[in-house]
Amino acid sequence: MFFLLFLLMYLFTLLGNLLIMATIWSEHSLHTPMYLFLCALSIFEIFYTLAIIPCMLADLLSTHHSISFLTCACQMFFSFTFGYTHSFLLTVMGYDRYVAICHPLHYNVLMSPRGCACLVAWSWVGGSMMGTVVTTAIFNLTFCGPNEIHHFGYHVTPLLKLACGKNVLVVAKGVGLLCISAMLGCFLLSLLSYAFIMNSLLRIPPAERWHKAFSTCASHLTVVIMHFGFASVIYLKTKGPQSLEGDTLMGITYTVLTPFLSPITFSLRNKELKTTMKKTLLSKLYPEKI
Repeated sequence: MFFLLFLLMYLFTLLGNLLIMATIWSEHSLHTPMYLFLCALSIFEIFYTLAIIPCMLADLLSTHHSISFLTCACQMFFSFTFGYTHSFLLTVMGYDRYVAICHPLHYNVLMSPRGCACLVAWSWVGGSMMGTVVTTAIFNLTFCGPNEIHHFGYHVTPLLKLACGKNVLVVAKGVGLLCISAMLGCFLLSLLSYAFIMNSLLRIPPAERWHKAFSTCASHLTVVIMHFGFASVIYLKTKGPQSLEGDTLMGITYTVLTPFLSPITFSLRNKELKTTMKKTLLSKLYPEKI
């Protein structure tokens, strides 16, 4: 049952992100910084799910539930790299909306093609640094005793329970502080962008401008709330003696459900993207009617 559910969600996630990418690249009117950032977000989201879900699906069907030490380390590295790249890109997209609404006359200068490419590249560099630091810190620990992970994959907390030595607590606090700081920093910067946007909108009387700003910001803000909301539950929840099942459930939610909802949100709540997507699909299915 879980295999079929997660497989369908994974396939829909891939299809949704590939459809968004194909629509943006095929439609020249969408070759703007906002949609190019969305295309990059879809690419990294595909890589993020690819690092975790196929292995999880294989384990759900297999009777031999095991993962090698090296594979576990690689899975953790890529999941943290692409996961935090996703977070940094969401922050960059918030900044893009802030510049577009609050400083429209400087938008083409601040969001030049080279500037956008640099922002995407730095997001990936930041994600790679997070993946490298966390993975190195965790897998330099000494693991002893039982080797059973109460999780479907890479999650930090179950791995720390298998480690022993004097520096486990220090590493756990250091990794936790780093992850929370990065996630909280991205979330606060996104909120700061929208605070400036709201302050700017309060000075604009025409309702059409409110509608335009809402149509371009609503989908991004919804994904920001979902992404950082699920992440905060994982990193900030208190650890109790009965928290293993809850950790597993929240890890699966963050790994499978959030990427599943992201393309749906961007497709349904962004009118321009939705209209272009329908036109592109109709042109492929019924070329004689276009």
